[in-house]
Amino acid sequence: MTTAHDYSEGIDPERALKYAVQHHNGDRTEIVEGVITNVTPSWDHERAAKIVRRQIEDRVDELDCVEGSGNLDLPGSSNWYVPDIAVVPEQLALRGGALVPDQTLLVVDVTSESNAETDRVVKRKRYAEYGAPLYLLVDRVEETVTVFAEPGRLGYTKVDGPHPFGTPVRLPEPFGIDLDTSGLRPGAAR
Repeated sequence: MTTAHDYSEGIDPERALKYAVQHHNGDRTEIVEGVITNVTPSWDHERAAKIVRRQIEDRVDELDCVEGSGNLDLPGSSNWYVPDIAVVPEQLALRGGALVPDQTLLVVDVTSESNAETDRVVKRKRYAEYGAPLYLLVDRVEETVTVFAEPGRLGYTKVDGPHPFGTPVRLPEPFGIDLDTSGLRPGAAR
């Protein structure tokens, strides 16, 4: 009598899932709490990210960093995030591959109708747990901007906001700049 071989022996499900997402061709893909999601931002979503990116890029250069939407791995969990913007030291960016949230200086997520609650609750909690020092949430659904700082295992201990679009929002050090959020209002020309 022959028995079927159990191919699951020695396979790490987290590694297998993350490997599949990393080697997926096409659009950006992330894993949120074990659920694979294609990231397909709309043009108005991209516009909001661009407004933030343009305001931070000079300071990012001064800090010898790069900003982009590279992959962030959350080891030991079934999470693989693709933030709208992450600011990382240039030396780490040159290595290639995914980084972990505590290697960032800032993570920015821009909400959409389909992912607003995930960005507000799940990602905020996970970014804090994995040590992302600053999390900027641009909530297009609520039309607010919130800065989360001082991460810990139970979440961020310092919250600045939510501030309605149009309110200047201070990004703390190492940025030390005020973001003009007026251009984030729907219909605002930029």
